[in-house]
Formats: sequence, C-alpha cells, structure tokens
Amino acid sequence: MTLTDGDIDRVIEMAWEDRTTFEAIAFQFGLKEQEVIELMRREMKPSSFKMWRARVQGRKTKHEKLRTFDEGRFKCSRQKQITHNKISKR
Repeated sequence: MTLTDGDIDRVIEMAWEDRTTFEAIAFQFGLKEQEVIELMRREMKPSSFKMWRARVQGRKTKHEKLRTFDEGRFKCSRQKQITHNKISKR
C-alpha cells in the first residue's frame, strides 16, 4: 500500500495522540503496529522518535484490548473535529 504525504502526516498525528489506538490506524490505513513504528522511525528525527516510543511503550490507551473503559469515547470539549477521518464518521 502506498501512502500519500497527507496520509503519512495523518498517521504520525494519530500515532502521537494518546487515545488513538493502533487498531484505529490499522482500520483506516491498513498499517499494523510494527509498520507504524517503522514509519515513525523513518519519518521523524531520531530524538523525536525516541520520545514518541517512550510515550507509547506500555501505554494502555494505544491498544483497544487494554483500555479500561467499555462504553463511549472520551472527547474533550475543546477538541476539534477531524475531517477526512473514517473513524470519526462511524
């Protein structure tokens, strides 16, 4: 699968978001967790990649099965609506 520059930017943005799961990225872009990690390593500066890996490693919110809440989704009242996102339109 070939990703456009816009797709790559969106994957990076989603990967940085605490509550966006790797499963959501896989659903929208077809990338497995390891492929997201490889993309982040390739597209980011080494220091930024290390900071991101330290953030997401072991984070329960990045995996649907590890989340503690079952119903609904948390959305901050100040969070902007994301356009062109298949997930938000479900």
